[in-house]
Amino acid sequence: MNILRRSVLLALLLAPAAIPQSLPNLPLARLAYNVRKRTTNLQGELKEKIDANDKALSEATRAGNIGEVRRLLAKGMVLLSGGTWTDQLDYNSSLVLRSDRAFVDTSKPYAIRLEQIYMPSIALENALTARVTLRRPPGGRGNTPGEVVKDLGTFQYVSRDLRESPYLFELDLSSVADGYYVVQAEVMEGSKALGSASMRVVAKRDLDVALAKLERDAAELPESLRADALYPADYVHNVNRGRIDIGMFDLSKEIAEANDLVAAAKGGKDPFAGRTGDFKRHYFYQDAGEIMPYHLYVPTKYDGTKAFPLIIALHGLGGSEDGMLRPNYAMVEPAEKRGYIVAAPLGYRPDGYYGSPIAADKHRAALSEGDVMNVLARVRRDYKIDPDRIYLMGHSMGGIGTWALGAKHPEIWAALGPISGVADPRTVESMKNLPEIVVHGDADTTVPVSGSRNMVEAMKRLGVEVKYIEVPGGSHTSVPGPNMPAIFDFFDAHKKSGGSTSAQR
Repeated sequence: MNILRRSVLLALLLAPAAIPQSLPNLPLARLAYNVRKRTTNLQGELKEKIDANDKALSEATRAGNIGEVRRLLAKGMVLLSGGTWTDQLDYNSSLVLRSDRAFVDTSKPYAIRLEQIYMPSIALENALTARVTLRRPPGGRGNTPGEVVKDLGTFQYVSRDLRESPYLFELDLSSVADGYYVVQAEVMEGSKALGSASMRVVAKRDLDVALAKLERDAAELPESLRADALYPADYVHNVNRGRIDIGMFDLSKEIAEANDLVAAAKGGKDPFAGRTGDFKRHYFYQDAGEIMPYHLYVPTKYDGTKAFPLIIALHGLGGSEDGMLRPNYAMVEPAEKRGYIVAAPLGYRPDGYYGSPIAADKHRAALSEGDVMNVLARVRRDYKIDPDRIYLMGHSMGGIGTWALGAKHPEIWAALGPISGVADPRTVESMKNLPEIVVHGDADTTVPVSGSRNMVEAMKRLGVEVKYIEVPGGSHTSVPGPNMPAIFDFFDAHKKSGGSTSAQR
């Protein structure tokens, strides 16, 4: 198990990453580093440098020195890219912007701090200044902030040790239109640029008033709708507390939808009663102390008169409850045509791991598993679900979760569909009566194909019914969508009582 665990932790699973609030998601930063190592020809002096960096990285991880972990990951990426790690790069990587608010009420002054996560090696002799600008968010998949929207000022007497003495900026955003922005602070020593830090923010005028009203209105709603109405306020509070990343949350849209829900409920209507198609629900997760979202697709022909099959779909690392129902996964069309309800939970956090023993944070993994099981229970409560046709699938970290929850709760599922995943082959014994369709690309540099090959080999030894699709030249992200019809075909053909399910189409 130790060899497996090391290989998996070096291959934390990939999904499109949100722009960071202040610091990059650490598992995703590790993933990027390890993927780059796997795809780089490590020889000679470079191998010696990376080996030394990895030794120091292991020591920092073991000591819980997260600032040093981040420094070494940044250094490793520069070395693997053929660059030279300099004192200036070291200084730049130490900088970070933090605030008590990522969602900013522009009717009030905005306070933000320039800090350091470790003490860099650079020797500084002169006074430092910082120029702060408000910029457009990065375009595409890049991380470089866009054009300047507003120059927020140049600030003098910035400390050379920002761990001991963070620099507090009080910024005026009153003239800024509502929307997503990046606050960037560029640090200078005289005329020499030393580095910069940026933080993503969402600006909205009179935000605090809008959220307070929503909270008052939600308190008057039936309990079954309260979490749906309260979700925008809960999300904003949790981001501002630093519990979750800002993500891609559309604040104005979410507030508008919550207000529409409140208006409908006050008019005596349940806006979710009889609703079909693509939509989201929310519930209060007692163990976590916050509201969790989940994404649903309900076929238009569902009317509650007969039981429908259900797929629980688990997203990859860094993803959200929206991930598996995005167009690139191609789940919606077959779900509509073949009559499947699809439920996609968040899994508590984008890096929750759904209860997998591979997860570094066991408490988070337990909450992640609990969220999945809560969503399953809620969907079975709210819809007429065929108990013999409940399926579990997922991609990347979701593939890990599929095997983890398949082994823990084999009595629930009619079949499994892990994509680009990995697990301990010894867990196959716990789910040997579960049919499986396994998909993986043989050119996957994020989760090596050996992760699925080893599981399939163990299944064959135990006589498990398995269909294995290994895609020649398939990458980590290219294989799910094109193979979704085969996964639905497999689910169509299997239910817990055995035999064909074609009548359900």
